[in-house]
Amino acid sequence: MVHIVGAGPGDPELITVKGRRYLEEADVVIYAGSLVNPALLGVCREDAVIHNSAKMTLEEVLAVIEEAEAAGRMTVRLHTGDPAIYGAIQEQMDAMAKKGIAYDVVPGVSSFLASAAALRQEYTLPGISQTVIITRQAGRTPVPEREQLRALAAHQATMCIFLSITMLETVIAELMAGGYAADTPIAIVQKASWPEQKIVRGTLATIAEQAAEAKIDRTAMIVVSRCLGADYELSRLYAPEFSHMFRKASR
Repeated sequence: MVHIVGAGPGDPELITVKGRRYLEEADVVIYAGSLVNPALLGVCREDAVIHNSAKMTLEEVLAVIEEAEAAGRMTVRLHTGDPAIYGAIQEQMDAMAKKGIAYDVVPGVSSFLASAAALRQEYTLPGISQTVIITRQAGRTPVPEREQLRALAAHQATMCIFLSITMLETVIAELMAGGYAADTPIAIVQKASWPEQKIVRGTLATIAEQAAEAKIDRTAMIVVSRCLGADYELSRLYAPEFSHMFRKASR
């Protein structure tokens, strides 16, 4: 059996209870060493066989899984954040399905959510934004034309931009070309939830210089939203005159 487990954003305590249990029980662990906090491996059994997939190809990962399956061993495939977001797990799941290897997926806390926690910010404020767009700037991995940043910017929604900090100048230009004003609030969170976490806040006009001064050039989430520091309407959920199935209006 293979368990694809979301390791969370970095803080070892942010892995799920189920994910940690599988990690403690695993015979074989294949972890994304470029991003997963190695402290998580401290809960593994002493006799567990551990592989760093940062140095492996897809074929090599699958070969390790097949060998473990043939020996009746349980494997944890440990991915950063939540495996479903930029985790490249579909190709692994499809290959395992073709080979008749049983697997499941344990979700994890994504870095875009850890960034919200670090910023102490709700992404969906009434009257400001009720939509969160998760995306990336096109680079070595292409992005469909309809999903270019300038096209998505037209929605003026909260945007969480992954894997793009090294192209920050391009990101800013694309967002402004799509309709975001120069004074649009933006925040960058580097290594959200890690001890060395950094946060920089600014506007589209200032953030490039601020990020350079803070020496942020990798492993960072870019959050663009009018929610950042904006005045907003209170939620109707707790308004005294608002009724729902659990509470009657008191006014």
